[in-house]
Amino acid sequence: MNEDRRQFWALYLTRFAEGFGFITLVTLLPYYINALEPTDTTILGLTISAGLIVGLYTTGFTFAQTVAVIPLAWGGDRFDKRLVLLTVLGLGAGVYALFPLVDSSATFIAIRALQGAIITGTGLMTLSLVGQIAATGTRANYIGKSNAAYFAASIVGSLSAGVLYEAFGFGPIFAIIVCITIAAWLAMRHHLEPDVTRVYGFPFSDLALNRRILTLSSFRVQYAFSVTLVRTWVPIFAGVSAAQGGLAYGGLAVALTVVAEKFTNMCCQPFTGRLSDGYGRALFVFAGGATYGLVALAVPFAPAIGAALALPSEFVVSIPAIAAGATLPGWLPLSAVPGQVTILGDVSPAFVPLIVLSGLLGVADSFREPASMALFADEGTEDGGVASSFGIRDLLWRPGSVVAPLLGGWLMYEVGMSAVFYVGGAFALSGVALFLVILVWLHGRRALVEW
Repeated sequence: MNEDRRQFWALYLTRFAEGFGFITLVTLLPYYINALEPTDTTILGLTISAGLIVGLYTTGFTFAQTVAVIPLAWGGDRFDKRLVLLTVLGLGAGVYALFPLVDSSATFIAIRALQGAIITGTGLMTLSLVGQIAATGTRANYIGKSNAAYFAASIVGSLSAGVLYEAFGFGPIFAIIVCITIAAWLAMRHHLEPDVTRVYGFPFSDLALNRRILTLSSFRVQYAFSVTLVRTWVPIFAGVSAAQGGLAYGGLAVALTVVAEKFTNMCCQPFTGRLSDGYGRALFVFAGGATYGLVALAVPFAPAIGAALALPSEFVVSIPAIAAGATLPGWLPLSAVPGQVTILGDVSPAFVPLIVLSGLLGVADSFREPASMALFADEGTEDGGVASSFGIRDLLWRPGSVVAPLLGGWLMYEVGMSAVFYVGGAFALSGVALFLVILVWLHGRRALVEW
């Protein structure tokens, strides 16, 4: 195995550690809410409601991410990215070790904010180093593989965290995260070469006026609203009651709708990244964004599709051991009768179409994501500020990630569940339309296939 390949594998392991830590905390949030039992609190005469405190469990994380972007990206360009990444990973192991000690909402919000800064630093440095080490003609391929490692961690973490908590509690879960983080730190320390690039000044100011980045921004700002709405509301649509416009599925069925999108995205990104290296990255951004919007518009029609195709509403398998009188652990989401096990409980015919549509969302986004990341890496590397380029990319996503959940909640209660997906799809389609217009206007008719 050559030196570059060792470096890439170390970076992939780091992306896995980043994704596993992130998704595990997302999965465990309901359990922390139950354990901490937040209540109304008065501070300096100001009453903070329990609902606002629960909101801070996530908002504190997101706010810390936003604040950390510029200093960490600047530090990565100005100094050794490897050293910055090793420092962030080392601190991350310590932060995850603190989570089992949480005994109040205040400490949880504070430690979660630290996790937000760690996640931001890890993501920025790993993507910057992958983009910097890879040659221009292979950049999207390697970024796609890096993203695949992240999605693999998301799948493993989302499926295992709840089960592990029910069986063992918080402590062992975070021990696993700490061990994975330390393994990533050791791999980085041993295999990754020092970063000798140095960028003086403040590259954000120059890159903010880069014509290609401005063109991509016209798409990315709108697309952030689309992805945040659709990714957030697919499991909500699957899990909430019919009175709220949902399908009222159980926990395993809801988890499978999330995993379907991540699994197809993970499997496709290395391949689609390699294709975008050869056939034009702007074309893949356009095609992926447009397809995502069209699939999002189809999500509310999952019940109608399932009814039209007369699809099953229950999934049962025969297991002889159950018939012989064996028992199942209480934490497994299965119900048994003699001779068979009902895997998903009573789901509607909409379940299979929803899984397929969720998987198609992952396929569509797998065309867009590595191509988009490679374009930012290209511009950052060429202008001497790859970490800052990814920092700008991250900041462009923030308005959508913060505002879209509020918009989705309002649409769900005031208009209807379907409206969330219609608006989400519209954001993606308007984003690619504006991207195409600006692309042709500023860069010529051939830009779609030449970038």
